[in-house]
Amino acid sequence: MSRIGKKVIAIPKGVKINVQQGAVEVQGPKGKLLQALPPGIGFELDGDQLHAKTLREDPELGKFHGLARSLVADAVKGVTEGFRKDLDIVGVGYRAEVKGKALQLTLGYSHPIVYQLPPGVEAKVDRQVIVTLEGNNKQVLGEVCAQIRALRPPEPYKGKGIKYAGEHIRRKAGKAAGAAGR
Repeated sequence: MSRIGKKVIAIPKGVKINVQQGAVEVQGPKGKLLQALPPGIGFELDGDQLHAKTLREDPELGKFHGLARSLVADAVKGVTEGFRKDLDIVGVGYRAEVKGKALQLTLGYSHPIVYQLPPGVEAKVDRQVIVTLEGNNKQVLGEVCAQIRALRPPEPYKGKGIKYAGEHIRRKAGKAAGAAGR
């Protein structure tokens, strides 16, 4: 049995849970999510608490017990509070702008890059260099952030590019620093 899988998921007010065969549907103020479950894992609704359980005695199911509980707990948090990630754009002339459901990025290429945001993800830009992405699905939000960061990953010499807020970029010494030691 998983320690994480044994934890109870508290259901906040205003959230509706529908336990189905192989999936859990969560509906709340920020939307509706359907979370698929690994085979052999089920959920039991008990008032305002949700319990994860294994459907059969199999030692191989232990590794999916905690995973399924975490995925459903993230879905509950997503429909109540939502998730948020910040990206920082570093570089002279690098900037971002929101145009409708698209994010237009100027990243030093010969043309601006237009990134279409998937449904359920919203973007806000502050001072043209801080992009805030919000959504109710943690997995989709992380994927969108990774795709935007991959458009111009931070380089190790000057640190120019797109990075996560709070991410530390290991810097390298340039050519002049290496030649001075001779």
